[in-house]
Amino acid sequence: MLVAGASSGVPHVVVSAQPAPELAPPPSERIVILTFANSSGEPEHEWIGAGLVETITTDLESLGTFQVVAQETTRATMLESGESALDDADAAALGRELDARWVVMGTYQQRAGMLRISARLIDAESARPSGTVTANGTLDEIFDLQDRVARALAADLRADSTSPATEATSGRRAGLDVSTGERALNRSRTAVVGSGAGVGGTLDLGGQENTAPAANDAEPLTAELPPGERYRVEPTRVDTAPRLDGSLNDEVWLQAAIIDDFVQQEPAEGAPATERTVVRLIYNSSALYIGVEAYDRHPGGVVATEKRRDSRRLLDEDNFQVILDTFHDRRSGYMFVTNPLGAKLEQQVAAEGEGGFGGNSSNINVNWDGVWDVATSITPEGWVAEIAIPMVTLRFPETDRQMWGINFMRNIRRKNEQVFWAPIPKAYRLTRVSLAGTMVGLGGVDRGMDLRVTPYVLAGGRQDRTVSSAFADSGFNDIGLDVKYGVTSGLNLDVTLNTDFAQVEVDDQQVNLTRFPLFFPEKRDFFLENSGMFGVGTQGWQRTADLFFTRRIGLSDAGQPVPIIGGGRLTGKVDRHNIAVMNIQTQEALGQLGENFFVGRYSRDILARSRVGGLVINKEAIGGDHYNRTLAVDTTLAPHQNFVINAFLAKTETPEVSTDDMAGNLSAVWLNPSYRLEAEYTDIQDNFNAEVGFVPRTGIRISRAHLEWDPRPGRWGIRQFDPMWNVTYTTDQNNRLLTRRIHHMIGTYFEDGSRFIWWYNDHFEQLDIPFPVRSDVTIPAGTYRFGEWRFMYTSDPSKRIFGRASYAPQTFFDGDRTDYSASAGVRITDSIAAEGRFSRSDVTLPGGAFIADLASMTFDLALSPEMTLRTLTQYNSTTDAISTSVRFNWIYRPGSDIYIAYDEMRADDMLLFDPLLRNRGRVPWVQNRQLAIKMTYLLSR
Repeated sequence: MLVAGASSGVPHVVVSAQPAPELAPPPSERIVILTFANSSGEPEHEWIGAGLVETITTDLESLGTFQVVAQETTRATMLESGESALDDADAAALGRELDARWVVMGTYQQRAGMLRISARLIDAESARPSGTVTANGTLDEIFDLQDRVARALAADLRADSTSPATEATSGRRAGLDVSTGERALNRSRTAVVGSGAGVGGTLDLGGQENTAPAANDAEPLTAELPPGERYRVEPTRVDTAPRLDGSLNDEVWLQAAIIDDFVQQEPAEGAPATERTVVRLIYNSSALYIGVEAYDRHPGGVVATEKRRDSRRLLDEDNFQVILDTFHDRRSGYMFVTNPLGAKLEQQVAAEGEGGFGGNSSNINVNWDGVWDVATSITPEGWVAEIAIPMVTLRFPETDRQMWGINFMRNIRRKNEQVFWAPIPKAYRLTRVSLAGTMVGLGGVDRGMDLRVTPYVLAGGRQDRTVSSAFADSGFNDIGLDVKYGVTSGLNLDVTLNTDFAQVEVDDQQVNLTRFPLFFPEKRDFFLENSGMFGVGTQGWQRTADLFFTRRIGLSDAGQPVPIIGGGRLTGKVDRHNIAVMNIQTQEALGQLGENFFVGRYSRDILARSRVGGLVINKEAIGGDHYNRTLAVDTTLAPHQNFVINAFLAKTETPEVSTDDMAGNLSAVWLNPSYRLEAEYTDIQDNFNAEVGFVPRTGIRISRAHLEWDPRPGRWGIRQFDPMWNVTYTTDQNNRLLTRRIHHMIGTYFEDGSRFIWWYNDHFEQLDIPFPVRSDVTIPAGTYRFGEWRFMYTSDPSKRIFGRASYAPQTFFDGDRTDYSASAGVRITDSIAAEGRFSRSDVTLPGGAFIADLASMTFDLALSPEMTLRTLTQYNSTTDAISTSVRFNWIYRPGSDIYIAYDEMRADDMLLFDPLLRNRGRVPWVQNRQLAIKMTYLLSR
């Protein structure tokens, strides 16, 4: 590929693949050159298209090995077929009809003296693009630009003509992919032509001479270079920021560096993307700008119904994703996602998002809210996005010229096709930043004072029912402040005063039929940012031990808010040193003394993807003598790209406890596109007491082994099977068996995104004391063996109507249990959606029988990506309670919000529905309710 721009009146061209060595091509091949389309729509510029065809024809025919079909013949054939505007498939069909191997087609756009020419080389046999050329410059330089486009196309033709184009490699520029095969032998890494060398220019490979060997003795240069070397881009610095309006018509975009060669991960790994994606990169001192043209030959098939911010639903639709590894440590990054409707989702990634299953990992902070902006539009050719990421949102080293890791992914949902710029194997996701490309040359970026102050005002009222069935009315108002300050370019200080979380969504209800506490995720903004930097704990889908769990701060054991006076957090990176420090002070409330929490985390990057570190946690009662401390050391070792070892050793300190207070974990994971192999050992002693962590069970030793295979049959509409087997073996500290689970599973994942999963779990439980599964039902102490079947089906989540159902017949200790669950959702419009869920556990035991029901109903109204309303009503039969939560959020400017939050708890007595409290004082249905209005305003310097 060739990308040209204008700088100081001299066009410069970035070629993403060097021409192959001069080899004798086969006998003459026929080429069809279509008239270039005038994107400007101005008739007086039609002469440019005619000149392009003439220049390209002359240059190709001068090689003596290509025969260009006469323009009269091409036009006559198109007239007979009635074709005018052609897509790739139509152009390929025309080429075959004219007995041509290649078709050249393209566009040009002239505006305000600037000219942009784009040309594509289509393989008529496969209907796939084999090369793309984009050149930008002034109208005065048109002849030079025409010649450069022609020469670049000729170079692509020579390379393609001397190498067999297999289905897997056709249409890819091998210098920019990781494919094997003969085409990859003849291309080198990204080159720059004419940069600072006048119009003629020279070939510059970053200080290395172009010594590409002939094909018969060549070595695959692309296989030797890491992805960061094969995929490199330098964005163009501009003086004027583009106007974000969902189009790329601003003249400033003509100067952008361009990426347009994407390859598939799914379904055909390594094959060219079936739809064209063009990414443009520019920047100024304050922001990085990304322009995206997501072409689709069937734009009516674009799947886009989600407008809400941070909705996981948009990952099931057409979307575009970018990840920025700003420290270029190949471990961490900032990830931004948008869809054709402009919905936004952002995430912080640590340790490449490893750990967990199905995209759920403690190393991916899905609740981080970064300040950025996007504008989109759906067009007759697909959809367009303009993204602006302020430099102040990111942390990066303090250097004159930045070097960041970067990668892009597009989800073409109607085909369930995922395509990447820098290819990512099927076993991994975009978070695999060690395989990302490199963005170089960002200079003079400015975070300003790097100071952001966000004050808030809060007003509202609550009603709580007293013992006498009357309501105690109370109003409240408050003010507070959040401050962010960049101590250095890599370190950020956050200060919070009189912290309030009135806008935070309520927890999803759960039913607990186990002996151990349930896990509820953190949802409070202050504790979410950079949360991955504090994490030390076990890996995998089970939370055996999280040494630091932020819900222990500012929340009671029952989930009631404990007022936070204030606190601070210092997080970031200095060279290879990762630093995370937090100090929080709570008030005395709910019968508890005020407490101070200190957390300090340090780690150092070693080798390519490894690290060592430590953790210190101190919890201390103010005005009391109770304290609790956790001390830990940990490491992550990655000796191979597919192999990772994690380990930690921890000790707690609690008054009057001096022995058996340690814990340790060692895990190893081998992961490649076909297999996942895991082994893990955890030892948690009896008195290990991490009061600021989540450790549901102590006094145990856990051994676990996991085997998983991912065959792909390529038929029956099945994309992948997922047979899995694992065993978890839990003993006490004397190695006496307490719990064993043997898990057998087969998952079937279909091409349309739906899936069917079944499993069987073989359980063993040793109860040393009776287990009260309910207040009126107790399971006696004893030894129990029981089994659990489960069958689950999930429909295509991209459809407007979607659902999920499961059925789980099982024995349960010394009785029986049957679980049912179902959910159904509908996207009525791109602004209105609703989803209902229901689950039931029907349990029969010798000590009694009971039914546990959970039900919820969610309604979403998204007037725009910046203005949303969500209502959530939940019913839990085990607590006989119905809760309602309403959240309205208006982001009236980036980083500034207005929230209206209403919460209500009612007893399970549907016959006494009384929303207006006409029977106040004697109706026991409404227990409490609260209305809060909160406004924040971001001040940034």
